[in-house]
Amino acid sequence: MPPTRVRQPPVRRRGRPPRPSRSPRPPRSADGVRFPVLAVVFVCAACGLVYELELVALASYLIGDSVTQASVVLSVMVFAMGVGSLLAKRLRCRAAVGFGMVEAGLALIGGCSALALYAAFAWLGESRYVIVAFSLAIGVLIGAEIPLLMSLIQRAAGAGAAKRARRQAPAEQDDAAGTVADLFAADYVGALVGGLAFPFLLLPWLGQLTGALVTGAVNAIAGGGLVLWVFRRDLTSRSRALLIAVNLSVLAVLATATVLVDDFEEAARRAVYGERVRVAVHTELQEVVVTGGREGPPDLFLDGRLRVAGQDEYRFHEALVHPAMNGPHERVLIVGGGDGLAAREVLRYPGVSSVTVVELDPGVVRLARTDPALATLNAQAFRDPRVRVVYADAFNWLRGTADRVQERYDVVISDLPDPGITPSTKLYSEEFHGLVARVLTGSGRFAVHAGSVTDRPHTYWTVDATLRAAGFATRPYSASGRTPGFAAGPDRADRTGGTEQGPGDWGFLLAVPGARPPALGLAPDAPRLRSLGPGTLEAAARRAERARGPELPPSTLVHPRYGG
Repeated sequence: MPPTRVRQPPVRRRGRPPRPSRSPRPPRSADGVRFPVLAVVFVCAACGLVYELELVALASYLIGDSVTQASVVLSVMVFAMGVGSLLAKRLRCRAAVGFGMVEAGLALIGGCSALALYAAFAWLGESRYVIVAFSLAIGVLIGAEIPLLMSLIQRAAGAGAAKRARRQAPAEQDDAAGTVADLFAADYVGALVGGLAFPFLLLPWLGQLTGALVTGAVNAIAGGGLVLWVFRRDLTSRSRALLIAVNLSVLAVLATATVLVDDFEEAARRAVYGERVRVAVHTELQEVVVTGGREGPPDLFLDGRLRVAGQDEYRFHEALVHPAMNGPHERVLIVGGGDGLAAREVLRYPGVSSVTVVELDPGVVRLARTDPALATLNAQAFRDPRVRVVYADAFNWLRGTADRVQERYDVVISDLPDPGITPSTKLYSEEFHGLVARVLTGSGRFAVHAGSVTDRPHTYWTVDATLRAAGFATRPYSASGRTPGFAAGPDRADRTGGTEQGPGDWGFLLAVPGARPPALGLAPDAPRLRSLGPGTLEAAARRAERARGPELPPSTLVHPRYGG
């Protein structure tokens, strides 16, 4: 029988007390940080899409041609997001401080983007390159967000994973895949909320400038709060102090800009429109500005484009309206014309019994009714009982009305912005002209403002080809004698004081159903006109015909062909 072994107590070394057993501090669980991370991803994605939509809206407003500007901004931002994802690799070792700095930079650049772009437009007269630069910067910062957050979550989960057995590796991979799915889901849902908040909340309540600044503040608070609270253990004391200082500085800049935004907007407006701004309002659709002194006629700007020059508008509206009135003109439809000036010319004919004005923006009509200078210029046209105003998109209104109109219109007048401006493109399409043909009488006439014959001949003759494709026979003509500074299309206001721009022209087309072009003349009961006469119209037709080029294809809804 083997001897029993007796365990001896461990021999303690003199002078050294026993070391108490300490369990290691448990690593942070990924589940403990996942919810706040997903919440911040949601908020930051919403802010990022607001910045993106802000750039698109400003580019369309300041430059025009919204399709081109949206394509440039979106494509540049997507490319920059890829670059930002690659650059984020260099920050993985310092993911916490890197994410905090990225969000602070995004809040500052995105929040101030609207102010910077509008300032470049107002004082430099050019904003294309500034828009591209902001698109690049914001895209790079947005692209770096998800990789850095993924690094932080994986680091939190990986602190305890190193001690796990190899057999658990597939489960860890599944957890990583689930984390990526959660991050992108929060990102996409946040983008949805930001995309809806921009047109329905920020623009109506705060406007473009203040809306961007408030979005930047929300972005800074969300990003900085996540790093300084949830990932504070990953920061050194120096990094923590740096992030606090940077975020407080960003919030101070955004708060200061918000306080001063009204003064900035007023100064920028004076730089764009001059010192004689009488009225400036933001309707639900656009910015409407009236300039001019009390002693002279006003100028009307819509979204920065000179729509009406008071001293010379009679040339435009006489040429647009009166050739179309050469024939029956009891019932008249005006598409656009919210300033009331086309209606003023129509109402000069005693045989007119009704005038229907279809205008998209009620704010323009409201201003034309109430502003003393505009109401005087349009001879109080909207107070005439024969005038009925319909607030609607002309395309949708005609599509819903064409089959219900009991009495067709004798005259239809298209008093719309230049077809080169993207929002007007569908109202110069073959489909729209086909709707107009359905509401005209057999002997009715359709007058169309088609842009400048000399400055944009391709656009003008595309309108002509589109009218003919819709079943009209056309007679081109133009009117000259524009006062300096009258922008006949997507051109902006003349910043040289209105003394350098040479004479221009407005191009018109008179169209009738059928194959025989209409005669160009004035009605026997036409009022006395300041700029038109029989000889004037004949010269205007010859001048337009001399500019005719090769045959062009028509513009349709699915294939618009107006390039501005």
